[in-house]
Amino acid sequence: MHDRLLVAGTVQARPITREVLRLDAASAVRTVAEAIRDQVLRQLRRRGVVVGLSGGIDSSVTAALCVEALGRERVFGVLMPERDSDPDSLTLGRHVADTLGIASVVEDIAPMLEAAGCYRRRDAFIQKAVPHYGPGWRCKVVLPGLSSGAAYNVSYLVVQSPSGTSHRVRLSPEVYLGIVAATNMKQRTRKQIEYYHADRLNYAVAGTPNRLEYDQGFFVKNGDGMADLKPIAHLYKTQVYQLAEWLGLPEDIRTRPPTTDTWSLAQTQEEFYFALPHELMDLCLYGLNHGFPAAALSGATGLTPDRIEAVYRDIRAKRRATRYLHAAPLLVENVAEVG
Repeated sequence: MHDRLLVAGTVQARPITREVLRLDAASAVRTVAEAIRDQVLRQLRRRGVVVGLSGGIDSSVTAALCVEALGRERVFGVLMPERDSDPDSLTLGRHVADTLGIASVVEDIAPMLEAAGCYRRRDAFIQKAVPHYGPGWRCKVVLPGLSSGAAYNVSYLVVQSPSGTSHRVRLSPEVYLGIVAATNMKQRTRKQIEYYHADRLNYAVAGTPNRLEYDQGFFVKNGDGMADLKPIAHLYKTQVYQLAEWLGLPEDIRTRPPTTDTWSLAQTQEEFYFALPHELMDLCLYGLNHGFPAAALSGATGLTPDRIEAVYRDIRAKRRATRYLHAAPLLVENVAEVG
């Protein structure tokens, strides 16, 4: 039950402050490290862990926690740039591997994506909305965000011509799904490479979603959503940043804004998927998870109760829409082990 107080004869929730997400970092690291050791060595019976390093906060903290749990010699990093990747991602991923002292490899997945038609298929759908889109153009898919006052989160395509001129076009469902389907090849190809290295080393694959991403289905099924263990899926993104500081990760990792690093134009996670910046989404998700009314979050978030209610609705809607992503394969009959 959340904290309550009596005001003028009515029971109300105490306002949330940002301290509700404050961790005892040392204790949290010990707990996660113990879980990783048990899961990898005893439950999965694997020798170590493979982590895909993107240069972002989540993969960096996941790798650092695996080092805490297993030692640097049992953690292997895989860096997987492609044609649309931000060069900073590779630089920062290498920095993390060097800081942690783990072995790593760079796998350029662009040739695999080219062969599978990822870029060609994506561009064909883009051309249905922007017929003159072609070589030298750049793109990203964005949402207006509930903080903008939009009543609904409707996807738009942003394209930039070789001359630097940008256009924003509203997408039909067919075009949106086609673009995303082609783009999802990137995450599934990366996971294929991770499991190649895991198989050859007899390692497990560690997934990197935080609680916000895991809860809201911000992952690709059988892509970045696939893993043998997910060590930070119970942690709000705000808490992942706290652990990054305690673990001593480089400042350029800890201060990098969360990005998708999927599109040729720079794009934040808020632009593509979430209604608000992660620090506000975390508070709203916490408030909803713990039964707080919207008014209790206004002080901590700076948002009106109506806006917070809109975020609550968006969270619930994404949970419904992405339930499929969490689902295991369906069976006609139960095939549980017997004996």
